[in-house]
Amino acid sequence: MKIPRPDNCMFDSVAAQMLLLKCTGDEIWSEETCRDAGIPDAWIEELCENYESGFDSDSNTIYGEDGKLTNQYRGVSDLALAHKLADFIGLDWKNAVSLTFNRRNEVAAIKELLDDF
Repeated sequence: MKIPRPDNCMFDSVAAQMLLLKCTGDEIWSEETCRDAGIPDAWIEELCENYESGFDSDSNTIYGEDGKLTNQYRGVSDLALAHKLADFIGLDWKNAVSLTFNRRNEVAAIKELLDDF
């Protein structure tokens, strides 16, 4: 299954797998980063959200691309992106992540499914 891009490029399963390998579960990708990576515009629109830093722990604090703390950031959670990519590839990720306890482990469990794909 391929999703046509407005610039006539094609997004396929191999591209999706390569992007999935870049996901960590803890990052928010800017819209520009998503476009540069070849993520379809429709996905960017669907997945893009406004995020606010949580200062209760460092894992909930957002750092901008310059490494400085920021209160708000607009972008795509790479966890949400990993879910979308796994669906596109055809991975049964929901069962694989049922026993995970954090975002990083969830993405790692999804990536492990690629070994059996």
